[in-house]
This record gives sequence, C-alpha cells and structure tokens, in this order.
Amino acid sequence: MLFFRRQLLMKALEMLDILLLVLALCLAAVASYYSYNETVPLVRFLEMRISVRNFLVLLAFVLGGHLSLSVFGLYLSRRLSTRKSEALDILKATTLGSVVLFIATQLFHFALMTPVFIGVFWSTSTLLLVLVRFSIRRLQEVLRLHGRNLRNMIIVGMNPRTFQFVESLKARPELGYILGGFVDDQWAGSEPRSRNGHSLVCNLAEFPAYLRSHVVDEVVIGLPVKSLYHEAARIVALCEEQGIVVRYLSSLFNPRLANARAEEFGEEAVITFQNGILHGWPLAVKRLLDIFVSAVLLVLLIPLFALTALLIKLTSPGPVLFVQDRVGFNKRRFRLYKFRTMVPDAEEKIEELEQLNEMDGPVFKIKNDPRITPIGRFLRKTSIDELPQLFNVLKGDMSLVGPRPLPVRDYNGFDQDWQRRRFSVRPGITCLWQINGRNNVSFDHWMELDMQYIDEWSLWLDVEILFKTIPAVLWGEGSA
Repeated sequence: MLFFRRQLLMKALEMLDILLLVLALCLAAVASYYSYNETVPLVRFLEMRISVRNFLVLLAFVLGGHLSLSVFGLYLSRRLSTRKSEALDILKATTLGSVVLFIATQLFHFALMTPVFIGVFWSTSTLLLVLVRFSIRRLQEVLRLHGRNLRNMIIVGMNPRTFQFVESLKARPELGYILGGFVDDQWAGSEPRSRNGHSLVCNLAEFPAYLRSHVVDEVVIGLPVKSLYHEAARIVALCEEQGIVVRYLSSLFNPRLANARAEEFGEEAVITFQNGILHGWPLAVKRLLDIFVSAVLLVLLIPLFALTALLIKLTSPGPVLFVQDRVGFNKRRFRLYKFRTMVPDAEEKIEELEQLNEMDGPVFKIKNDPRITPIGRFLRKTSIDELPQLFNVLKGDMSLVGPRPLPVRDYNGFDQDWQRRRFSVRPGITCLWQINGRNNVSFDHWMELDMQYIDEWSLWLDVEILFKTIPAVLWGEGSA
C-alpha cells in the first residue's frame, strides 16, 4: 500500500512538473512577443505559434525537459538530500534543456525560439520548479514533525562512525526517522555506548528474529569490513529477502580528500572515491567551452599567427613551432605546441646551464635565459608564444584552464606524491599560478595553487581565472 501510494504521488509530481514546463513555455512566448516585433498583432503572433510544426516542437521539448529531470534523479527519493542539492539538480536539468533548445534553434532555425524566449524559459522553469519542490519539501517536513510519514531505522554496528551518523540524523528531525537502537555484539570497552542515548536492542545473531517481530523500514550498516564482512553480507541478504531498505556508510576507508558516490559498474554496484573535478555535466560544459573558444580564437588569430611565424623565420634559423613532450591528464604524454622563442638546440644546452636555474624544485627557469632569441623575449613577455596551445585545447590534450603541463624532465624530478595529484585533471593554458605571479612564485606554492584549483573547481572559477589572466598577460607579471 505504501509503495502504491508513493508511486501515485510520484506520478502526480511528474504531471505537475510537466504543467510547470508548459507554463514556463507560455510565459516565454509572451515575453518573446513583446520583444519580437511590436508591430505584429498579438492574434497573428499566437497563430504563428500554434501551428502544427511548432506545437510538435514544443511538445517534444516539454517531454525532453521531463526526461532531463528524470536523468538528474528528481523522481527518486530525495528524503536525505539537502535543499541545495535538489536546487542544483533542477538547475542542471533546466540548463541542459535550454542548451539543447538553443542548439536545436541554431540547427533548424525555429523562428519561435528567440534568445529572449530561451532566456525566459530557462529562468522561469528553474524558478517555478525550485519553488514548487521547496514547498513540497516543507510540507513533508511539517507532516513528519507532526508524526506523519515516519520511518523506523536500526543501526548495525556501534562505533564512532555510526555514532557520528546518528548525531547528524538527530540534528535533522524533519527527515522523519525514528532510531530504534543499535545491533551489535558485546565486547570490552563498550561503556561509551550508553552516552549515545540509544540502547543495544540485540546482538548480531539475534537480528533475524528481531526483524521478524519489529517494525523496521531501513537498516544502516556500519560494521568494519575487514573483520565482519560475512556478517554484513548476511544482514544485506536478510534485509533484501524481506524488502527492507539497506544503507551502508560510505566512509569505510576514511578518505581525507576524495568524495564517495554510488555507481553501477556493469552489473556491479560500486562506491567510487574521487576528489577534485568530477565527471558530469559541468565537465561536459567545460569541454564544450574549450572547443568553442579555441576554435573561434584560432580563426580570429590567423593574421597574428602568420605575422609571428614570419618574424620568427626572419630573425632566427630553425622551425616556427617548438614541439615538446609534456605530461598531461593522468600522466599521459602529448605533444605541446608553442611558437619557438629559443635557439634551435636549446634543449641540448639545459645541462650546461643547470647551475643558473633560478627556480626551486624540479622545474628549470632562468629569467635572462641566454638561449632566448630577441623576438622570443617579446613573445614570452606578451605570452603570444603560448597561443599555439589552442590547437592542444581543440584536440583535447589540454583545457583553457588547468594546471600547466610540465616537461617530462620536470615531472621526473617530483619527489612527493601529493604533488602528482595535479595530473588528475586536464592541463591548461592558464590557472591560478599564472594570475598569482607565475615565475615569482616558489615551486611548493605553485603546487599548492594547483591543489587549490582542483579542490575548489567550478565553471565560475574557470571564467574568473580567464578574465584575470588578461591583465596578468598585459602587464607581463612574472613572465620569463
């Protein structure tokens, strides 16, 4: 009965979301009308928009918006999720739908889909969905605080990890969980358990009998994997057999930096630990921006590329481009392109200049490097020599923003593993190092800036770094 009621409520929520999407489309159409052409009569405008073709397009888009909401898990149980996470998932879904709509507009030239239409649809659909979801969530919380829609939970395992979980659950009574107690065996040193405020309802051997005679909606397992794996597996099988929800605390290995998430790997359920830049739509948007911006800049910069190539050829013998193996994403090797700023045999002269190195750590930098050509010094000062890396961005070896790719020689000089985490993301043309002094920054601080970028990454941070790179390049801060 509870399952049927839940399914009925979820279907009602889906229908409500579709109505909200239709309402957002109507509001977008009205806004588009007033900005489209004031001389067009409203009746004619509406007639244009209720044609069979446009109706089918709008119907397909509403259904696509509903599918997008499903993809981001908005029709799964959100009982344990926060308002922030639900709002972010809604924002992801409406943004994806609006981006798809914009692309379709460019490809098929729908007169209906003006930029105003798309912008109003995105903002109103996001706002309406968030407001309605928050209202529903608040109603659910009020009902739970008044004793409705409660769920009985049992915790298997008594240890600091489960105690912390219980405290976090107590701090959120609006979730509607009733903690029935703990299940575990008695052993020495168990006195602190009484401070938790919940009793030991039974031991592990008695747990099957306890389930048969008590109301239990969910079981949370916090047993140590190494010593009690078979017990945990038995409890999972027991709960599965009786249709009871089982949750396993993901902090089994206590990672310091990595985030845990549940995934399906083939037919296996796995818990994935990953820190820094995760997979998903933000990373896809980052890659799309890389492709779009690099392609546009490569076309616009053709005259500058031609002039630079000509100046290099006229002022020094050798090739126009400097091509070098660099260490990229997860230590993959790739060929990096730069305008040549040094004499052709510069790589062979590193050993004899090693004693002049002005940078600490494994990297090699000399402010007044004798290998640099006169035009090369200007190219470095203005960072024009870095522009061919846009080809690397377009190919996918690099991103516009990311830790600088290092030569193989420098990578081989790393002596601390934590520094190698910088290779867990795609390298970039610019990053925090470039806007914080570049070669004036010590090697350790440089690595710390790369870690900061990885840990705090967002699309907005990339945009902020790109804008701050412009004055840093114009002033030539820290260039060599």
